[in-house]
Amino acid sequence: MVNPFFGVFLHAVGGFAAGSFYIPFKGVRNWAWESYWLVGGVFSWIIAPWIVALLAAPDAAAILKASPGSSLFWSYVFGVLWGVGGLTFGLSMRYLGLSLGYALALGFCAAFGTLIPPLFDGTLLPMFTNVSGLTVLAGVGVCLAGIAVCGKAGIRKERELSADEKSASIQEFNFRKGVWVAIFAGVMSACMAFALAAGKPIAAIAVEHGTPALWQNTPVLIVIFAGGFTTNCIWCVYLNWKNRSAGDYLNFAGTPALRNYALSALAGTIWYFQFMFYGMGTTQMGRYDFSSWTLHMAFIIVFSNLWALAFRDWKGSSSVTRRWIAAGIAVLILSTIIVGVGNKLG
Repeated sequence: MVNPFFGVFLHAVGGFAAGSFYIPFKGVRNWAWESYWLVGGVFSWIIAPWIVALLAAPDAAAILKASPGSSLFWSYVFGVLWGVGGLTFGLSMRYLGLSLGYALALGFCAAFGTLIPPLFDGTLLPMFTNVSGLTVLAGVGVCLAGIAVCGKAGIRKERELSADEKSASIQEFNFRKGVWVAIFAGVMSACMAFALAAGKPIAAIAVEHGTPALWQNTPVLIVIFAGGFTTNCIWCVYLNWKNRSAGDYLNFAGTPALRNYALSALAGTIWYFQFMFYGMGTTQMGRYDFSSWTLHMAFIIVFSNLWALAFRDWKGSSSVTRRWIAAGIAVLILSTIIVGVGNKLG
């Protein structure tokens, strides 16, 4: 028995984790970006998925062994492509900050990740013929409008602050570079929706092996994140070599190395929780589970902007700009309610 409103709650928890994971990275000192990103990635893409899967589905290894080769292959491939998006997503926050980076990257991610899968499998057009489908589509439209409003607020902020003010809150602020990275990150990150769709046979086998339906996607995430880790590991190791930063991992003299490891591990673990709860939430959304991606993006933007306000990312911006971001968050919350109602009707 599905419960769309419980699904919305699970997506909210996942969105909170996604909007919060980057905060521990702010405490890392004297490490290159690629060093703490890779350490965090080991926990988010390898350690945490296996631990949670073994707790929720003790036969995780047997489930993967019994899964169709094509499902494993495409889940991994889309995981690799999604990993490119995750990699550049981290760079977008590096260049734009939490607020603007999240809004731009996730705006594209929501649009592509929500609408392309149902268009691909032929379930999009039939939604225009019934009330529940139209309600869900309306919620998706409201969500995209909310993302646009948040993006507008971020652009206003960028125009209002001086170069010194921008660099004070975001040390490596680069609007031009950050926008292109955010666009690419948003498009590639949408591959997660395809990866989960490709992994549905794996989830079905997990249920056959006695895994509770709520946790059926945990073995799927092992495969997807193996692909994501592949991409990020290759790139980070390359940057370690190029920037001569490989010594970060063993430098315990002039660097708070143990603290850096702990903070990076914490960030990586929190990051994993977003998709753990996302995978749980999709099981509760009924026939229009593709709308899960929109909800996930909406909640990420809501919580990331709340954190941005807490960390004074909006310091120096006008009251009008702050009202724009408040309005964007309100619209996004409204969209989650509409999508939940539409799924309930369905």
